[in-house]
Amino acid sequence: MGKQEDIWYAVNVTKVVHGPKQSLETFGTTTIRYHLLSELMDQVNQVRLREGSMYSERPQIITPSHYASQLLEGFGDKAREYTEWLMENGEMIKILKYGLHFRKEKISEELLSGSIDDVSKRLKDKVSKKDDDFSAIVIGADELWEVSLLKFFVDYLQQSATSNFSEISQSKFIANQEIKEEIESEFIAASTDKARIDSLGNKLKKLGMFEQYEDRFYTLIRQSQG
Repeated sequence: MGKQEDIWYAVNVTKVVHGPKQSLETFGTTTIRYHLLSELMDQVNQVRLREGSMYSERPQIITPSHYASQLLEGFGDKAREYTEWLMENGEMIKILKYGLHFRKEKISEELLSGSIDDVSKRLKDKVSKKDDDFSAIVIGADELWEVSLLKFFVDYLQQSATSNFSEISQSKFIANQEIKEEIESEFIAASTDKARIDSLGNKLKKLGMFEQYEDRFYTLIRQSQG
């Protein structure tokens, strides 16, 4: 198979058996403990289990300077080919809006006996007992397991989008309200103490809000000279 066919195959065989119970953290990093199962192509009833952790930095609204080449750390060529495929098919923007930086660390690898369904069921029972909100069990391709892992994480990221963006927007709204209240207090104080006018003007410039309050600021100056 060619590159595109390999990726398409890995994407389509990827299946989430047990997903994280919570969305990505909005105001902090998230650590996902993954358990990735894959059938060996040349052996019957042999399943490879790869376990490790993936990390995502705090989601944020990004600038255009955030490139896909900066997105991954610790992933191999096949995973990078998958990100290229996402970009070509218009999906990468859904990742870039987050400004996430993925870091993967593989912890262990072992072979287990049994069918993929039986092994995944036993593993799910084991993981469920740990009550870990950020654990995931994924069935994927063996040689292209990184693509399967990234496919899972991209889907998980997109599922987290609504709550993350809502919380980020709410946080920015609250911060803006606090700044506006602070500026309002500064205007009131400067109206009775003209010595504070210069510091108010400097503060507005530093915050990038001078134009927004420009007319009111010059009115304050004229009133202080009257």
